[in-house]
Amino acid sequence: MTYLLALDQGTSSSRSIVFDRDGHVVAMAQREFRQIYPQPGWVEHDPRGLWTTQLETAREALAQAGLKASDIRAVGITNQRETTLLWNRRTGAPVYNAIVWQDRRAEAACAELRERGLSDTVLQKTGLRIDAYFSGTKLQWMLDHVPGARAQAERGELAFGTVDSWLIWQLTGGARHVTDISNASRTMLFNVHSQRWDDELLALLDIPPSLMPETLPSSAHFGDIQAEWLGSPLAIGGVAGDQQSALFGQACFSAGMAKNTYGTGCFMLMHTGERFQTSQNGLITTAAAQPPGPQQYALEGSVFIGGAVVQWLRDGLRAIESSSEVQALAESVPDAGGVVLVPAFTGLGAPYWQADARGSINGLTRGTTMAHIARAALESIAFQSAALLDAMSRDAIAAGGVPVSELRVDGGACVNDLLMQFQADLLGIPVVRPAVIETTALGAAYLAGLHSGLYAGLDELSRQWRAERTFHPTLSRERAAEKMAQWEHAVRMTTAA
Repeated sequence: MTYLLALDQGTSSSRSIVFDRDGHVVAMAQREFRQIYPQPGWVEHDPRGLWTTQLETAREALAQAGLKASDIRAVGITNQRETTLLWNRRTGAPVYNAIVWQDRRAEAACAELRERGLSDTVLQKTGLRIDAYFSGTKLQWMLDHVPGARAQAERGELAFGTVDSWLIWQLTGGARHVTDISNASRTMLFNVHSQRWDDELLALLDIPPSLMPETLPSSAHFGDIQAEWLGSPLAIGGVAGDQQSALFGQACFSAGMAKNTYGTGCFMLMHTGERFQTSQNGLITTAAAQPPGPQQYALEGSVFIGGAVVQWLRDGLRAIESSSEVQALAESVPDAGGVVLVPAFTGLGAPYWQADARGSINGLTRGTTMAHIARAALESIAFQSAALLDAMSRDAIAAGGVPVSELRVDGGACVNDLLMQFQADLLGIPVVRPAVIETTALGAAYLAGLHSGLYAGLDELSRQWRAERTFHPTLSRERAAEKMAQWEHAVRMTTAA
């Protein structure tokens, strides 16, 4: 029993991965599910679809690996964060679709909280900005708008959960209503100091405490999967939200270590150790994945449009037929020819927080070609990430720490060598791509492996982490500063418009 099964429930697909003890991928299965857009700005998922696709991929991964459930030491779960579900405790039936993290319907409720002067209260208790991104106001919307939901909740008949809680409820046959600290910290309802649901925040949103799941460290016993699902009982030993799980899978266990995940968006986290640090530079504070021991924290910044800019080149401009073609097109010119693309298609995230910004292309000339625009699109991912890391380094120095000395990278777009080299050039530090880029699932597997005793501790996991390639900066710091100045100018032009 030296294998681990990770269930990775993402925004567009469910995946399951079997890892061996050394962290190698043995088998992987993936299934997409339907995205539901009832109104502009609304995004939903069918909760049953999340559950059935996740179960199907778990069975497929075990079959591909030629393993039985009895061969698996433990199961880890990682998930899209902030996505909000509400279901009946007796029947297990959802009372509404899952409201996805991208959904903006609760913005009016957030604006009201901000107008009431509650921003500092929420920040100090949770580390978060008041924003519709987080789960609390999504849950409030469900209680206020789903017929009968509030009355049922007040009678104790309903259960709230993020995606991890929903999956655990299903896997354990309703025996466990539980979440981990990293997911709880993304709800805007959890006090990260006391590590409890906060009575004042629950009252502010008129949310009955009986709705809330039990919270546990990320490496703990979350319950046992019923034998009917995979063939024999299996312990769930690790749970973490996807970005905290990736930080853990990258073996970023100590203060100052940072990772960036290049997906549809980009998510950068810097470990701050046991220190709860509020950012002075537009970032948020979050609970890191919690192994046994003192509470761990991280600073986080989110880029809304990362790899999605390549999808826009493909589907919007039809400049390429496949996303894999973008590197060759971008490399067909020596540079972007002075073109700077700001992909603020849905506003700008950290550290700018300009919700009303819209995309722009600057520096066009008669000599500009689609290749220059493609290169500028790739560079925009690195520019936004460099702005995040600069903000993190300033926060670290202000707290008496040191700037980040290397950036560990993962996610689909990190396989693009041109992008990774440009990222290193802008940052002036090594950018390190691991041998296993499935770090989100790997983090959940590691957390489960720790709880099950498969691993002795974090030192063993640190030794197990391996780099596949390191990109060293080749650009002078003066030239890198010039490029960042061009980017910031383009951002100002975008937000001014």
